[in-house]
Amino acid sequence: MDGRSSALTKLGIGVLACNSAIAIYNSWGNAGSVAFVLAADAAILLLFHCLREFERAGRERGKNIKVAAWLLTTMLTVMFASRVAPLMPPVVSMVVWAMSVATAAGGFWALFLSP
Repeated sequence: MDGRSSALTKLGIGVLACNSAIAIYNSWGNAGSVAFVLAADAAILLLFHCLREFERAGRERGKNIKVAAWLLTTMLTVMFASRVAPLMPPVVSMVVWAMSVATAAGGFWALFLSP
């Protein structure tokens, strides 16, 4: 790779920016919601960066990048579950959290434990 972003990556980031701007506009006055959108955007952009670096990295450096990618995806999973679960009935809320834990554990297994 020569350091340039693909058109699809640029399109994805553009859609993310537009969607985030609309979400912030609709949430204006609710500092928690605005902070959530900004934190999620930062994590997603860092994840894009990690994935791009992972493609370029060798084996040793790739291990550190996998850790960062897993932490970011786990953080995003927990962030979204923490917003969705309170809106659900208690049983469904428990299912949302169980799926979040299963997703994080499955990602850990796939990235670090599987052959």
